[in-house]
Amino acid sequence: MTPHSAGSRFLRIDGLPLHVRREGSGPVCVLSGGLGSSWFDWDLVVPLLTPYRTVVRFDRPGLGLSAPSPHAPTAAGEAERIRRVLDALGLTGPCTVAGHSLAAFHVEAFARLHPERTAGLVLLDGSFEPDPSPLPAPALRDLTARTAAGLATALAVPYLFGPAARRLAARENTVCGEDLAPAALVRRCYRTGRSLRAALRENTGYLDVAAELAELRRHTPLPAAPVTVLAADDGRDDPATHRRLARQRTLAGLLGAEFRTAVPAGHLLMFDRPDSVARAVLDSA
Repeated sequence: MTPHSAGSRFLRIDGLPLHVRREGSGPVCVLSGGLGSSWFDWDLVVPLLTPYRTVVRFDRPGLGLSAPSPHAPTAAGEAERIRRVLDALGLTGPCTVAGHSLAAFHVEAFARLHPERTAGLVLLDGSFEPDPSPLPAPALRDLTARTAAGLATALAVPYLFGPAARRLAARENTVCGEDLAPAALVRRCYRTGRSLRAALRENTGYLDVAAELAELRRHTPLPAAPVTVLAADDGRDDPATHRRLARQRTLAGLLGAEFRTAVPAGHLLMFDRPDSVARAVLDSA
């Protein structure tokens, strides 16, 4: 058994085999990654949490080692997936949910829809759209994303270029300027057509999920639990950095959250500042 297989299992959730990892002991926290991410993107954070927390992380359908889904992603659907993963693990009490980037939508939806299951909410450089509107023809757009992924897979595009594209994205979104994930796992997960299809579908439905969450905010309050927004600050004194931090402060104000920064850190702050990420989770409940 390799270090990355210890603690791993496959759970059938809504008929789909999902790759899930449970590690550590103590109060439960869930770590959910951003668009196109895999479980190993949390590897630097998890050892800082497991002495104090039971850590659950899983690959959304099509990502990492999980099977693809026939359904397009939604905020409510991803919130329900988190609940069902926890139920399948026998973890039915309150937990802290932490979401990076796009997954901030999912964990906030979980907190709103399952307040009795939420001990804390942590948004890690979370996606934020101040006034989103869903785009027309969602089914057609999802079909287009699936078709494009299928054509690319037939031409071996993911196999030839998937890992390189992943490494490039990691370099562009870290201060350290490198992909700290294990190369063998990157090749294993990002050479697949299902990974490309899942990422395209998440990207295609991004504004739809943002609009769904905005509607949820109007009539479903957050529970009385700590909320933290941890923003990535790369330390640059330039307009782009100021705009990104201002958006995160706006998100914190909207949610009545504590605002923190991880410095220096790019968008993949779990690579640049795993200590800041772990501290935000540990302080959340």
